[in-house]
Amino acid sequence: MKPASPATAGGRRPDVVKGIALLIAAVFCFSVLDSLSKTLVQRYPLMMVVWARYAAHVAIMLVLLLPRMGLSLFVTRRPGTQLVRGLALGLSSVAFVAGLSSMPLAEASAIAQIAPVLITLLAVRFLGETAPPGTWWALGLSFAGVLLIARPGSQIFTWAAFLPLATAVLAATYQLLTRKLSHVDNGVATLFLGGLVSTVTASLIVPFHWESPRDVIDGMLLLSLGAVGAGGHMLLVRAFENAPASTLAPFGYFQVASSLVMGILVFGSFPDEWALAGMLMIVATGVVMAVVRGRQSEPPAG
Repeated sequence: MKPASPATAGGRRPDVVKGIALLIAAVFCFSVLDSLSKTLVQRYPLMMVVWARYAAHVAIMLVLLLPRMGLSLFVTRRPGTQLVRGLALGLSSVAFVAGLSSMPLAEASAIAQIAPVLITLLAVRFLGETAPPGTWWALGLSFAGVLLIARPGSQIFTWAAFLPLATAVLAATYQLLTRKLSHVDNGVATLFLGGLVSTVTASLIVPFHWESPRDVIDGMLLLSLGAVGAGGHMLLVRAFENAPASTLAPFGYFQVASSLVMGILVFGSFPDEWALAGMLMIVATGVVMAVVRGRQSEPPAG
């Protein structure tokens, strides 16, 4: 599915406000998804939660898209790349949900938000792209923010603090491979295949960690993981149809704020002043880098 062109019929500009609203709705869905995962992983095995998230996602996409797309939903010209991309996606979820089981939602989400800076560095190294000015400073400030959140010697600084970092690395790898596939395979098929690989991989492991849902509510929560995740991704696709990626990128950091709100409302946890300062550093660095990157990608005037 291709992004919207810079101008619509009649010379009108794309609906940027609608795109931003859709993106904010998407990242809010992802914060809800993280909250559900954190709640369920306290009661059920990690792999069962991850499996439910992707199995329900794949099932929803099959019901909605298979009648329209048929077998083209499964077609790829780069099966090896799709496999590695799907594994990176699944492993990033495993790492993040494992981290959520042992640390607050807002802190884990903020640490994982260094992924965009890592994507820039990987794109320079492996795709030959040009790094925006200040990339290395941005990486240094992002990691300084991580250190403020997971301060050595504090209660948060446990092995679990490294899991959102692993999530960021895996998510950056996943998104880099998504970028490589963007001109090769159908975008919807790529979205589906990533979930399919994660589902199949988790299905090989989940029988050894299976527990039947304790009641109807828990069963519905497990199913809702896929629904919320699929809904978030669909909103994301629609957002990029209405506004350029360079315009939307800074608003992706709304997820840190929404995770903070969800952490307070659902789990009653509020970061201390050092963690808040670290979150602000990560978000501010990411927004500045997104703006610089967006300006680089703008066509010259005239």
